[in-house]
Amino acid sequence: MLTLRGNNVCLRALEPEDLDFIVEVENSEEFWEISATRVPYSRYLIKKYLQNSHRDIYEVKQLRLMICDLENNPIGLIDVFDLEPKDRRAALGILIVNETERGKGYGAEVLTLICNYCFTHLDLHQVYANVTEDNPASIKLFEKNKFEKVGVKKDWVSAGGKFKNEILFQLINNVH
Repeated sequence: MLTLRGNNVCLRALEPEDLDFIVEVENSEEFWEISATRVPYSRYLIKKYLQNSHRDIYEVKQLRLMICDLENNPIGLIDVFDLEPKDRRAALGILIVNETERGKGYGAEVLTLICNYCFTHLDLHQVYANVTEDNPASIKLFEKNKFEKVGVKKDWVSAGGKFKNEILFQLINNVH
């Protein structure tokens, strides 16, 4: 079973050629809230990050993959982070960068691919995601992909002078 290629998207390792795309994403204030970023990143730091992106997930506790269409054009990023090997769990973060690419089913396919990858190759027992209550598209995405809402963290994220609740979604692999 292929775990990194779907009918419409594929997931691949980061390449040096992705520098401009990642600089644009990391420095877009539009995405800072979901990535907990507060300051821009320099090209130099992102270039260094790309040079080290080959490091083992068990060493750095995270993995970032490029989401591409089937012609290998980057459309987003998927992160597996906060890996806890002993507890066999990790968090997921997904971003489809351009609004014109959202709502086409790419996110659902990416979640299916990354969950299969995590359960098959990383031998994880569960994956989880945190989504603010004011993000209905992401809430729908995780619910549609069989993630269960297991809790709400009250006033968890401060943005624009207000506090937002954050929903915790969890998907447990009951195959093992």
